[in-house]
Amino acid sequence: MHIHILGICGTFMGGLAALAREAGHRVTGCDANVYPPMSDQLLALGIELSQGFGAEQMALQPDVFVIGNVVTRGEKFPLMEAILDAGAAYTSGPQWLAEHVLQGRHVLAVAGTHGKTSTTSMLAWILEHAGLQPGFLVGGVPQNFGVSAKLGSGPAFVIEADEYDTAFFDKRSKFVHYRPRTAVLNNLEYDHADIFPDLAAIETQFHHLVRTVPASGRIVLNAREEALQRVLSRGCWSEVQRFGARKEESGALRARGEPQAFDVLRGSLKVARVEWSLIGEHNQLNALAAIAAAEHLGVTPEQSAAALTEFKNVRRRMELRGEVTVAGGSIKVYDDFAHHPTAIRTTVDGLRRRIAPAERILAIFEPRSNTMKLGTMKAQLPWALEAADLSFCHQDGLGWDAAEALAPMGTQAVVTANIDALIAAVLKAARPGDHLLCMSNGGFGGIHDKLLAALAERAARS
Repeated sequence: MHIHILGICGTFMGGLAALAREAGHRVTGCDANVYPPMSDQLLALGIELSQGFGAEQMALQPDVFVIGNVVTRGEKFPLMEAILDAGAAYTSGPQWLAEHVLQGRHVLAVAGTHGKTSTTSMLAWILEHAGLQPGFLVGGVPQNFGVSAKLGSGPAFVIEADEYDTAFFDKRSKFVHYRPRTAVLNNLEYDHADIFPDLAAIETQFHHLVRTVPASGRIVLNAREEALQRVLSRGCWSEVQRFGARKEESGALRARGEPQAFDVLRGSLKVARVEWSLIGEHNQLNALAAIAAAEHLGVTPEQSAAALTEFKNVRRRMELRGEVTVAGGSIKVYDDFAHHPTAIRTTVDGLRRRIAPAERILAIFEPRSNTMKLGTMKAQLPWALEAADLSFCHQDGLGWDAAEALAPMGTQAVVTANIDALIAAVLKAARPGDHLLCMSNGGFGGIHDKLLAALAERAARS
């Protein structure tokens, strides 16, 4: 089969392309911006890429066009208009994946507002470590695997289950196509303000996912989340395994020194202990979810604990990009994907717990997601940044005043209109022992390398 993918450079569609190629299909694709690193990965797989959405791509004559959710109707997408005019075969990415990859597999789907990528990666690694040779599709690059997607030779397939809509012609959430036998509901908050009017609308989509889990399946549920309790109250027909609620479990989640450690509990019994380098209670909750999901396939908590000891987090999750030695100490630069206020807060809090009390956190962020660009959650930013010593915000592209939103923080917050000004402000404030935490769900203008280069240059001069 020859498939031509519209929007191929997104993480989901790029992973789908890799799976299709591994399965022996001919794969071509296009996107508005074909650039590294995704373009390099796809070209290395023998996938032909086209820049833009020109109608001339109809000449490729694929068996089916697979449409990503970046594509809409109108003059910006002449290829889509040509597909419709010609009556050519087309489908969505999630639908194609369900029919050609997931059919007949034991699907383990990881859903939630936060932590989907990390939890999916943990679960895939646990199953791999246990010898189950799972397939997976992750919205990032798990460092234990080095790739974002793999068919796998075992019956299990682990997938990051996004609640975002499927395509312009299918407004259901992506995850309703996956029909999991094991569904992880990790957390649930309001997000995606560009497509959901309120939290209740997202809860409805999550219940659609619950409706697809068979009676012999398992729902792994974060019992701390009231929104998820409301989802299940609408009806549930599967076994439910809860985590995160018991008093003794909450105590066990507190880290004790470096490397961090926590206990996996069943009832009142400690059955396994995890020693690892990841920080933050949110990652420990992610791990509990992965352990409970893996147990549905017969992997014991002890086996999962052993696997997590060797787990390497996904790139761009508190990833140390570099360290510059300066007079009096060093300055570290991190990259993190956090963009929702809750994710920003847990990320900053996690770093705060790891570093020495006298060391400072400089939080550098851009409100880049569609939800944040709309200003829906701007009032939560001062709360999200409470644990940072200084905060630096990139204002460009926003339809609201970031300085006004961050005014309650006083002199602890700096807002700039462009990346160069942001870097200059950070450099002026940075001192030995500081941790520069860059947070964005995009490339952030290459700010990480620019900061490291500027710090190195300043150190050389001094």
